[in-house]
Amino acid sequence: MNELVDITHVEVLGAHQLRLTFADGTIGDVDFRGREWRGVFEPLGDAAEFARVKVDRKAGTITWPGGLDMAPEPLHEAALRNPVRVA
Repeated sequence: MNELVDITHVEVLGAHQLRLTFADGTIGDVDFRGREWRGVFEPLGDAAEFARVKVDRKAGTITWPGGLDMAPEPLHEAALRNPVRVA
């Protein structure tokens, strides 16, 4: 199991694309384009609704209105696959 790493910042890059910053210094882009949004996540299929994402600092992850959130561990893994180098 991966160690829990809190998300500290989120930036919307485009339709269903986020740049996430983590407490361990990782910054990476996560692309949700092409994902099938089902069940409680169905509203996030709308790009405007998806763009309403915020960081929940208490939970250390990203959330949307209505209490939707995602576990930070798989998001951290995805960010590591698409790192952003900061000069």
